[in-house]
Order: sequence, then structure tokens, then C-alpha cells
Amino acid sequence: MRLLLAEDEKELSNALCAILKHHNYSVDAVYDGADALDYGLAENYDAIILDIMMPKMDGIQVLTRLRKEHIATPVLLLTAKAEIEDRITGLDAGADDYLPKPFDMGELLARLRAITRRKSEFLPNTLCFGDTTLDRSTFALSAPRGSLRLGNKEFQMMEMLMEHPGNLISAEQFMSRIWGYDTEADISVVWVYISNLRKKLAGLGSSVEIRATRGVGYSLEDSAKER
Repeated sequence: MRLLLAEDEKELSNALCAILKHHNYSVDAVYDGADALDYGLAENYDAIILDIMMPKMDGIQVLTRLRKEHIATPVLLLTAKAEIEDRITGLDAGADDYLPKPFDMGELLARLRAITRRKSEFLPNTLCFGDTTLDRSTFALSAPRGSLRLGNKEFQMMEMLMEHPGNLISAEQFMSRIWGYDTEADISVVWVYISNLRKKLAGLGSSVEIRATRGVGYSLEDSAKER
């Protein structure tokens, strides 16, 4: 899943980014309300974490503008303010949840999981295709010969492929969704990760293959069905 984190305390932001990435989230970090609004309007995120007290625009202003532009992305507000009136103001502005500082990282992760469940349907913990499964809670890829834990970006790429088996996903879609539109990474990095995933699928004895359509993209296919 891809997150936008808007937090002006850079040390806290860096710490949050490190922990979120460890839990297989992709994170775009910004440090003021103006950038938070620009990113929120321009990109497709699974959730947005907004600090209320930020320079240029506060979190409530950003949230209000996003909702006026019909951006329905789940939003979790962070703030040092703990008064009930502030919570009401944030929720009335369109926030999905509210977490006062200081907070426990485990609670933040739990609240993120909760607000992202409100999408059109509940996302199962395990994705299955052919003889292969991907566990969203442990990040484990499993097939007849065993299982292994995928790294952050490998997991997210495999998740995208297994959510839409048979559908073509372009390298540009992978880049935008996982690396972010302002990444300095070269698009060739997608091929490197695809190559690694292919080797892991083969090593696990999976009948599932990642196939490339030149100049178009990649799709997940089950070779067992074609025999």
C-alpha cells in the first residue's frame, strides 16, 4: 500500500517512514501543508497521515480542500492536541480517524489497517492464484516447495500482480504506485525486481509465471491451466 505522510517534525517523519517501510508500505513524505495538498491532489494513495500543526497550511485546511475536490482517500490525523473539540473538528472535516501524540507505533499501524478496510470491500489477508499464495500479514510467498518472505517492493509488486491476475500492468504503473512520481530511480529497476520475483517463483516450484508483453507490461499467468 502507498501512503502520504505529512509531518513537519523531520526526525519524527524519518522514524515513521522507516517503520512504515519495514511493514511494506511505500511512503511519500512531505513537511508542510502546501505540499501535502499538492501530493494528495496529484497522486493515488491508499491512506494519508496528516499532522494538524504544519506550516503554510494546517492539516484541517488540507483535509477540507481534499474533500472539496472529492478526494476520498482515508485520512488519519496526528496532533499534539488532545482536546475533544479538536477531535470533533477533524472528524467533521472528513478525517477517518484521529491519533494524539505521543502515540504507540503499533496503534498507528492498527489504525491504518482499520481505515483502509473501509474501501468498497474487505481485502483478504491471503491472495491466491494457481498453486501460489501471498500472505499480506506476513509478506510470505508460498508455493508447493515452501515459502519465503518478500522484501518491501517485491511484496508490493507481487501484490499488484496477484490482485489482477491475467491483467497487464505497465512498468510506469509499478513506478508510480510503488516508487512515487518524484522518484529518482530509473524505470529499469522494475525489470530487476520482476527478474528476482521470477526466480523466487521458480525456486518455490510455482506454476505461476510473470510474463512480459514487449512495450506494454507484465501479467501473472498460470502455466498449469495451459497444459
